[in-house]
Amino acid sequence: MPHTDSHVVGRVFQRGPIAETRRVIELLRRETIGGFLLVAAAIVAIVMANTPLADTYESLRDTKIGYAPWHLDLTVGQWASDGLLAIFFFLVGLELKREIVAGQLRSIRTAIVPVFAAVGGVVVPASIYLAVNWGRDGVDGWAIPTATDIAFAVAVLAVVGRGLPAALRLFLLTLAVVDDLIAIAIIAVVYTEQVKPIPLLVAIVPIVMFAVLAHRWADWFSERRWAAWVVLLPLGVVAWALVHASGIHATIAGVALGFMVPVRRGGAGLAEEFEHRFRPISAGFAVPAFAFLSAGVTVGGLTGLGNMFTDPIAIGVLLGLVVGKPVGILVATWLTVRYTTSELDPSVRWGDLACVGTLAGIGFTVSLLVAELSIGDDITALEHGKTAILIASTASAILAGTVLTARNRRASGSGTSVQSGP
Repeated sequence: MPHTDSHVVGRVFQRGPIAETRRVIELLRRETIGGFLLVAAAIVAIVMANTPLADTYESLRDTKIGYAPWHLDLTVGQWASDGLLAIFFFLVGLELKREIVAGQLRSIRTAIVPVFAAVGGVVVPASIYLAVNWGRDGVDGWAIPTATDIAFAVAVLAVVGRGLPAALRLFLLTLAVVDDLIAIAIIAVVYTEQVKPIPLLVAIVPIVMFAVLAHRWADWFSERRWAAWVVLLPLGVVAWALVHASGIHATIAGVALGFMVPVRRGGAGLAEEFEHRFRPISAGFAVPAFAFLSAGVTVGGLTGLGNMFTDPIAIGVLLGLVVGKPVGILVATWLTVRYTTSELDPSVRWGDLACVGTLAGIGFTVSLLVAELSIGDDITALEHGKTAILIASTASAILAGTVLTARNRRASGSGTSVQSGP
């Protein structure tokens, strides 16, 4: 039943303060470039893995580099997933803290919908995967279809989603941030086999030093671009190495360090300053490099694809991302509106929300990482899982893009103005 205005706590997807709206939309624009680079890197990897260049590709990915006594003799592929992705997760930590301190997650009224939607977008895909794989060897991969790749999704949104209300585009980003937080928790808790307490406890020292310095001299780090590289980066590297030695996935160190950066100190905020400085490194190099080294799966022609489509792991991933993600987000949002004192903003239609949910089915970077962590040494199963991620992400992008393009044409034909945000 509709709520009366006297009982409404807030409208869902209502446009927020103009400064916050502009900040997040600018972030969306920056993520778009990273999304295109991510897709390009994945395409190159797939081409190399299925041509005479396959041996070269595998040799590069499996080459070991690093100091063995410190347990850092990792393959190039492992350096990408454990090391380069720590940069990506550092930025996730920065954005999470910004959202909690000054963004959509700073109050229950603005946080309730994206939080519940993100939870729905995790629970339903995971449940679908578990239903397909229960009692089978691939059951540990239940978290593979739970992640959303914000860069890839935003790239699609930038091309065909300009007609969506600005509030819904902000919702996609906030939902993805919460989604990342859940994925981080899953990686830290579920996919950590054994924790060595001494390195983990020692890692607290450089993390605390990082936090103290970032807060105490925030203005100094903001005004002098070199200072973070000389002072904070070495502490971050030490913290990363210790977390890696503890048995917890090293990307968690990036999140922890991101949370240590102050939001309201250092000019406009040191977190925002660091985000501007380091996002090009993440979007332009770290994440595409990981995609290149992770997405190179051998398809094996029609026979290989046929085998993939009969593998429960692949079926669970495909159904989880393409069906589970939009259904989970849509149902969770409907339940929030139905059983709380919130209501949809008049500019938002349920069909638009379904498109956003479909975009959330683009589960690229973190899904690939979780596949590597959960499937393990079964090469065939891992390639089937990764191929399913690529197919499901592409299918979600095409489906959402097709619907959004048709929506834009209808709006243009009827003379309806298109909201593009500030």
